Amino acid sequence: MVEKEILSNRLNTFREELKKLGQDGALITKRENYMYLSGFSGTSANLVITSKKAYLLTDFRYVEQSAVQAPLFEIVEHKPDIKDTILEILDSEGIKNLGFEDKSLTYSEYKSFSCKFRDIEMEGIGSVVESLRSIKDQYEIETITKAVEIADGAFTHVLGIIKPGITELDVAAELEYKMKKLGASGASFETIVASGLRSSMPHGVASEKKLEIGDTITMDFGALYNHYCSDITRTVFLGQPDKKMVDIYNIVLEAQLSSVRGAIQGKTGREVDKIGRDIIYGKGFEGKFGHGLGHGLGLEIHENPRLSPSGDKILKNNMAVTVEPGIYVEGLGGVRIEDTIIIRDDNPLVLTRSQKDLIIL
Repeated sequence: MVEKEILSNRLNTFREELKKLGQDGALITKRENYMYLSGFSGTSANLVITSKKAYLLTDFRYVEQSAVQAPLFEIVEHKPDIKDTILEILDSEGIKNLGFEDKSLTYSEYKSFSCKFRDIEMEGIGSVVESLRSIKDQYEIETITKAVEIADGAFTHVLGIIKPGITELDVAAELEYKMKKLGASGASFETIVASGLRSSMPHGVASEKKLEIGDTITMDFGALYNHYCSDITRTVFLGQPDKKMVDIYNIVLEAQLSSVRGAIQGKTGREVDKIGRDIIYGKGFEGKFGHGLGHGLGLEIHENPRLSPSGDKILKNNMAVTVEPGIYVEGLGGVRIEDTIIIRDDNPLVLTRSQKDLIIL
């Protein structure tokens, strides 16, 4: 459970942002955001936050849980139509200007709220909470570190069961089973296992294809631990690989290591992406690295900042990001190598410990 002091810091920082926007209060509806601000992890909640008070509205199923997990919030069991309860709170607090999450609230939900709140002006707050979430506090860093450790352990385990004749689905199942045995609540996204010619598909989710001698095997997976995600990709070879694939592996590894070293505070995501992209393109593989270099992660598997050609956000200390360059050649195969790192001045903290030197099984 998140400590009260950490939750208090998050709530106070959010209130400061709300004050800058000139809003009396805010309605928080996105699950990851209400989890972050309140500590409550259930699937049904809305938050109403003012300069002085904080309310968590939920249904009968979660009243007891929310009271334990969200100690800084007044817990309210809402009426059948939650909007009626929200309106009562807004009226009692004298809220006339209400911020809402326009990046996540659907248009139909917005219309429903605005029709109910006729005398209240609703204004979008954009990605305010997501921006706060992009800088991880100590609790989050420790939790993500554990999620990474679990994924590392699953990778070590699966190396011992990979052999000709088993399917990609078998490999994915072993990875997910081991992550749960090590403490994960599940996978943080659908596990990718792409072997042989299928490895040229960056998001080739596991299939019934059987592994064969000579296969390139790319595994991209992650653990969900205390609601936080990890993300790792490793590419290994079953039997002696084609020389072209060895060359590709070494280029991707060079790009990955150089990009990790270059992921420092003050650079934009675009600048870090360029480090790896220039290496790959400079080796003759322009057009064969079609995705971004990496992304932030935390309560969601894809968060800000983005390390990509369009990534304009500046990296700051304690951001958690992935670094995952790849080369994909249709008809031959593909390689991707990915670590999760924490931005730390000019010396990034690499959380992923799994071996990156070429592995032949």
